[in-house]
Amino acid sequence: MQLKVLVTGKNRKVATDICEHLETDRGYVTIKCDPNKTTLFDIMISELPKVVIICLGDESSATVQAYNVLRTALKQGSITTIVITDDENEKLFMKYTELDRVLFFSRPVSLYALYEKLSEIEKTLDQESESRSSFREFVNENKEGRYRRKQILVVDDDTEQLVHIKEQLEEFYDVTCVKNGEAAFRFLVNKRPDLILLDYMMPVIDGPEVLKKIWKTKGWEDIPVIFLTGVSEKEKVLRTLSELRPQGYLIKPSKKSELVAKIIDVIG
Repeated sequence: MQLKVLVTGKNRKVATDICEHLETDRGYVTIKCDPNKTTLFDIMISELPKVVIICLGDESSATVQAYNVLRTALKQGSITTIVITDDENEKLFMKYTELDRVLFFSRPVSLYALYEKLSEIEKTLDQESESRSSFREFVNENKEGRYRRKQILVVDDDTEQLVHIKEQLEEFYDVTCVKNGEAAFRFLVNKRPDLILLDYMMPVIDGPEVLKKIWKTKGWEDIPVIFLTGVSEKEKVLRTLSELRPQGYLIKPSKKSELVAKIIDVIG
């Protein structure tokens, strides 16, 4: 399996050097991005890297906490986080991070040691892939009865909105975020959520068209849908409500109390 590696962090020189070496020496697919919350969240859900390398620089509590947005994506699969740092930033990172597990790697960077660890990750992923081809896993989602955490699918092309809603709901629900209708359809093929929060205005396929396809597809037709809309679109949404009859709508950005109350009203 060819590794896809996301490289980020305030130490741009180290990040750039690592990207160049990984591409030239190892042929890995590398994605370099700025270490801000919305960009990281966007890249994680769109690119699905298997390794995240964070190159710490002149950090503060706020910049370390920005990396916490990776937490949700890291729970979705076999993703390894490597933090390249000095002693001072390592202590700061450990104090403010909410990530469950990271591998610290000291500067100056030993490429040999880094390549050895990445080779180990590749081998593990290959073994997992071979195992999946032979065995099929069943996870009984009803094993906890009515007390299981419910699944919310959020569809919105605005990354900041996705981050905002994710942070509001993850205390109570399992939340998956996608940025367009096609990504929502791909998710629905494999998993059925308890509720869909659907942006009304999106490029290519807008919310009403996504809703029409969902309710015309066997197995999806009874999934509750709530529209997310801006104030300027309210009149259009009201007309859509009478035509398509979704379970309601919310004006964004919504307060946490309003959002949770509406979800409880629809799915209990």
